[in-house]
Amino acid sequence: MTRLRYDRFYYKPLPDEVTLDNSDIEGIGVFALQEIEQAFDLGSTHIKVPMIAGFIRTPLGGFLNHSEEPNCYLALSQDWDDYRVYNLVTLEKIESGEELTLDYDM
Repeated sequence: MTRLRYDRFYYKPLPDEVTLDNSDIEGIGVFALQEIEQAFDLGSTHIKVPMIAGFIRTPLGGFLNHSEEPNCYLALSQDWDDYRVYNLVTLEKIESGEELTLDYDM
């Protein structure tokens, strides 16, 4: 039997601070498993690749729901040629159990 060992390059679909659960907003949402500080970068959510119309969403980006009063925003973390990577950053302190949201119109 092969055992996986820790490797800093090993892919994790979600950061340790969040989980997916049923949302009162729409379907499934991203929820805090613990308190998350303001201005905390949770990692990549959307990736723009020139040969693909639109964005590739990571598991984190695929389940973020819209709110007109969001508690997170997307920050451009990498920009080279026509490639762009956006990360999810908290606008305020997030309480354990609270859903993370974005304003899709921003």
